[in-house]
Amino acid sequence: MPNTEIISAARPNAEWWRTAVIYQIYPRSFADSNGDGIGDLPGVTSRLESLASLGIDAIWFSPFFKSPQKDAGYDISDYKQIDPLFGTNEDLEVLLAKSKQLGIRIIVDIVPNHTSDQHAWFQEALAAAEGSAARDMYMFRDGQGANGELPPNNWQSIFGGPAWTRVTNPDGSAGQWYLHMFDSSQPDLNWDNPRVADEFDDILRFWLAKGVDGFRVDVAHGMIKRAGLPDATIYDENLRERPIKNLTMEEAEEAVPYWGQPGVHDAIRRFRRVLDEFEDRAFCAEASMSPLPRLAMWVRPDEYHQAFNFDYMTTAYEPAALKKIITDSIVEYAKVGASSTWVMSNHDGIRHATRLGIAPEHTPRPGDGIHPTDPAPDEALGLRRARAATAFMLGLPGSSYLYQGEELGLPEAWQLEGKYRQDPTYARTNGKRIGRDGCRVPLPWEADATASNGFNTTGESWLPQPANYRTFARNLQDGVAGSTLELYKRLLKERKAFGMGSGEFRWAEEFQDKNTLGYINNGVLVLFNFGPDAVVLPAGEVLVTTQHDLILEGELEHDQVVWIKL
Repeated sequence: MPNTEIISAARPNAEWWRTAVIYQIYPRSFADSNGDGIGDLPGVTSRLESLASLGIDAIWFSPFFKSPQKDAGYDISDYKQIDPLFGTNEDLEVLLAKSKQLGIRIIVDIVPNHTSDQHAWFQEALAAAEGSAARDMYMFRDGQGANGELPPNNWQSIFGGPAWTRVTNPDGSAGQWYLHMFDSSQPDLNWDNPRVADEFDDILRFWLAKGVDGFRVDVAHGMIKRAGLPDATIYDENLRERPIKNLTMEEAEEAVPYWGQPGVHDAIRRFRRVLDEFEDRAFCAEASMSPLPRLAMWVRPDEYHQAFNFDYMTTAYEPAALKKIITDSIVEYAKVGASSTWVMSNHDGIRHATRLGIAPEHTPRPGDGIHPTDPAPDEALGLRRARAATAFMLGLPGSSYLYQGEELGLPEAWQLEGKYRQDPTYARTNGKRIGRDGCRVPLPWEADATASNGFNTTGESWLPQPANYRTFARNLQDGVAGSTLELYKRLLKERKAFGMGSGEFRWAEEFQDKNTLGYINNGVLVLFNFGPDAVVLPAGEVLVTTQHDLILEGELEHDQVVWIKL
């Protein structure tokens, strides 16, 4: 079989984070041990064996720190305490011990761009005088206009509305404004203040000493703002829209002065020095940066080990686009000695089992859900494509991230009524933007008579499960040939058996056309048929496939993937 050149060499004995399959847990929606409707750490501990049987290498937890929960934990009021909603610091220690016994590493989410407005630092800043050391922990500024009645600049919140809120002084007069790139309850920290960095050094060491294996850093691209806080000339919180892609790196930094500023790399390097005090830990950035050469700057040898490849997640479902983003990712990351990460779903986007069933012209903007006025997605097509896209992704060299529930084929709960929605985006835009609640609904574990299908024993649930979630329950798929759960188990088993995370990768020329795409990784052909016609299989042992009747038919149908040992 003719092949193109090797674009990723094999890396035997690669560091664990280069090849790991990492499973994201959204704590409030994974498993609830006490029946209050909110998932917790003891609930996770009780389900760890199920994750071990899935075959993952590590868990990444979305925030479980003390928080008023106005943004589901991304508004932290104490970085060293587990929120009582989720348990105690001791509960985490129990979880860490059990996960280590099962060979599962633990990565925790850290949020350095902002705190909760209930954090002691911000409460002290509110009570302090203008220009004080306490206020300098945050981005307080005088307003514009004759009486300071206008915001300091034109920046807009990612969740909608202005990125500035004015405070009231103790005497009742109007005071300064503070910056919040997200909700008004999430004031941005001032990373130009050395005390902020000192505090986070201490926070990182606290959890590393507890035994966590690393951190995923939220809004890693936003910690530093350009000096003088000038007006933005382009509004694009994700830096993946067409106007940004057409800009040079320098033009993007100029146009969006609150994202991706050069000074953020100094903060990253300081984080990395702390991490390197501990053995075998990993550091992953949520850095929404495009194009790929710009993102690769975040994973240079003295910065992050990994950065989420959001451009891959949002790439069009077609062969040419996928080939380009995969090639570019592997090549650009390799230039700085890093491995790529691959991801299809997370807690901020529409689940890919639904997203891939949406017509491209109706796809919502990044970070938004499906609005009730949008056309209904084709969920059968979405699941078929999602299974195929995941099978194609898990054969790639590098590290893969899975989002809880995707191994069940869970669709987006996009028809949630407004009365249940809790995402700040929904409230701040008066429902115009629907927000991200649809991908955060609790998991169905056992199909039963309760409304929560084994999420707990009481049926309570902070977001209600749609009626169809019962059919996706884990117990209905475990051990059932052809189920999405068994597909994921087999994919992870064969991926590990053939060392594909650190494999030798090349494109297979024989399967390069407008309808198919194939690559070879460590002697395994991974073939994707986008359709519409079936494709005759080449010779070889079928290791795993998304198509139930593949062996009988001898052909790969549309929107299906097969792994073949050559």
